[in-house]
Amino acid sequence: MNTIIWILQGLVAFVFMFSGINKAYFDEKTLVQKGQTGVEGFNKWFIKFIGTCEILGSVALILPLLINKWVILTPVAAICLGSIMIPAAFIHKKRKEPKNIVINITILIVCGLIAYFRMN
Repeated sequence: MNTIIWILQGLVAFVFMFSGINKAYFDEKTLVQKGQTGVEGFNKWFIKFIGTCEILGSVALILPLLINKWVILTPVAAICLGSIMIPAAFIHKKRKEPKNIVINITILIVCGLIAYFRMN
């Protein structure tokens, strides 16, 4: 089971690192064109903040367990990253984007599994 959770952590970390780098680097218009429609209408500094949080969260999802230090950060990061998916799903519901809602809910569930198994 440990191997499966590591794989899930790697996938989630990759998704959030990719998303975070994009949000930290690109402007709102470019993000929407790239498919990150959930940022439309937000202040550019808020988008950068979300991107920075996603980058830090993806690092915290992997690094503490790799170096075996502050391992509590891994489930905390999973909970925090998963919690981002709740308002994201509502934003995509409002925009009538069912595919993105399914992706948000899937990531939320995977983050919940990571948090659960890394706390035990």
